[in-house]
Amino acid sequence: MAELATVREPEWLKERRGDAARRAAELDLPRFKGKAGWEFTDITKLDLAAFAAAAPGEGDASAVDRVETLLEAPEGAHHLGQVDGRVVDGSGDLEDGVIALPLTLACELHGDLVHEHFGTIVDPQQDVFTALNDAGWTGGAFVHVPRGVRVEQPIVLTAISDAAHTALHRRVLIVLEEGAEAEVWEQHLSGSTDAVTILNSVVELRVGQNARLRFVGAQDLNEKSWVFGAQRAEVARDGHLDWVTAGFGSGNGKVFTETLLAGEGSHAKVTGAYAPHARQHVDFHTLQEHGAANTTSDLAFRGILADRSSAVWRGMIKVDPGAQQTDAFQECRNLLLSKRAHADAIPGLEILANDVRCTHAAAIAQIDPEQVFYLNSRGLSDADAKRLVIEGFMAELVERFEEGPIRQAMAGALERRLSVLLD
Repeated sequence: MAELATVREPEWLKERRGDAARRAAELDLPRFKGKAGWEFTDITKLDLAAFAAAAPGEGDASAVDRVETLLEAPEGAHHLGQVDGRVVDGSGDLEDGVIALPLTLACELHGDLVHEHFGTIVDPQQDVFTALNDAGWTGGAFVHVPRGVRVEQPIVLTAISDAAHTALHRRVLIVLEEGAEAEVWEQHLSGSTDAVTILNSVVELRVGQNARLRFVGAQDLNEKSWVFGAQRAEVARDGHLDWVTAGFGSGNGKVFTETLLAGEGSHAKVTGAYAPHARQHVDFHTLQEHGAANTTSDLAFRGILADRSSAVWRGMIKVDPGAQQTDAFQECRNLLLSKRAHADAIPGLEILANDVRCTHAAAIAQIDPEQVFYLNSRGLSDADAKRLVIEGFMAELVERFEEGPIRQAMAGALERRLSVLLD
């Protein structure tokens, strides 16, 4: 693994950074119970001034070797890594014109291509975090798959937050042209168990006409870290997006996960999993926006909560005017392993068309004692019975993952996380 040389930024990027820095200076942190969408996540204890932005080229590359990976990638996968501001592992283009590079390097080598798509999906003025990211991102990743090309092996993007009291503003841009197909995994990890850090991530996904993207975004940061994210995808006509998101780590924060079905006949399946314990708090805000006719979306989130942890899921299905024949579904189900754990599940609909089918479901429950009793009567101990109930609860979620490396990696990650919760 070698560190990339310092690269020169194009003028358009320098100007954009300057504008974003000025916006960030004018914006305040979202107020608990003040700004819409932040009613359940209190970040008043966050002092942004106490965190220095990760500097380009700085970071301990040895963190890659001492950190346990979250997603076990298959042999042959292409890896691209980052530790704080230092890019490690993977610095070349792939076959058939596929680009998988640090975003900083892509801006120099493929400036026009990056400029065409950069910042066109996530609103940089969404809040102070997106503005800070726009101004100070470093490293990052750019994946571009040309028209009609199919990438056989997953592209694995790894970001490690290592140095204490640093903020990693990370940027990922993935573009699939017409008829392309690829599988991209991104994982966020911590270099130590006690370093207090911020991960502030912006992910932009562009799925072209009749293209297929399978994207996994997962984080297992240490429980002293903050995590903030703005992730958004746009899917063109007849495009297909299979999006998996998982939140196991961090102590507090909020992640926006949004999908715009912009072209007729497009489809998105979004699957989410979270499993906090101790005093962890996770917050997911999802949007399925149908911007064209004959589009479908299917979203399912499931959470397991232990100890005094808490979780929030707020989901919205939005059907724009003219998006007739929309078929949309969303659900969030939570299993509480402790009477002190707490979950909020808030589905919502905003329908501006009159020929649609939109449904939602939400549930929060504890382990059913009758199920445990039944398994006890068959010779299982309380611990084994409860574990079997929990595994059954998550089984339906695992079955949503596509057969192959994604299902294997996520099933393994969930099993390891469950061991932590039940330890």
